[in-house]
Amino acid sequence: MNTILIQDFKTAVGELTLGVFEDQLCLCDWKYRKMRSAVDDRIKKGLNAEFQVGNHPLMEVAKLQIQDYLDGKRKEFDIPLMMVGSEFQQGVWKALIQIPFGETRSYLQLSQDLGNPDAIRAVASANGANAISILIPCHRIIGSDGSLVGYAGGLDAKKKLLKLENAKAMQPKGQTSLF
Repeated sequence: MNTILIQDFKTAVGELTLGVFEDQLCLCDWKYRKMRSAVDDRIKKGLNAEFQVGNHPLMEVAKLQIQDYLDGKRKEFDIPLMMVGSEFQQGVWKALIQIPFGETRSYLQLSQDLGNPDAIRAVASANGANAISILIPCHRIIGSDGSLVGYAGGLDAKKKLLKLENAKAMQPKGQTSLF
């Protein structure tokens, strides 16, 4: 059986669980999210591995980069990621990575970006299944009306992350600040 090294990481926006498999980050997720066991089971099954508490140099790099991001010193991450999910989910997560720092999209806009405007619910579901929070910025997805909608880390964490980025809502006539 393969091993995914995991450890918890407390941040100013909440507690994360980090996981590394084969020198790639496969988990950076909210420790107390509602779908915790479903996400963990998907990752373990997809990698044919079990969790084991431990340390890995990549975890230290991830902690430093996340802390730099939270301190306003970093806008992008350069950590090797292993996305564990269906081909569709991975496509959604790759599209999320393309949303620039400080910008947001709605589920509809993300569906349109993926060339499938009718897949709003599937896109929302894939967004919610993201196991690499912050680095794959699912917090940048908002409601079509500009409202903050569900987030695995809680709406308070989402609001803090978007405020940190001074996020702008993408509107047809330009950008407007969320705050």
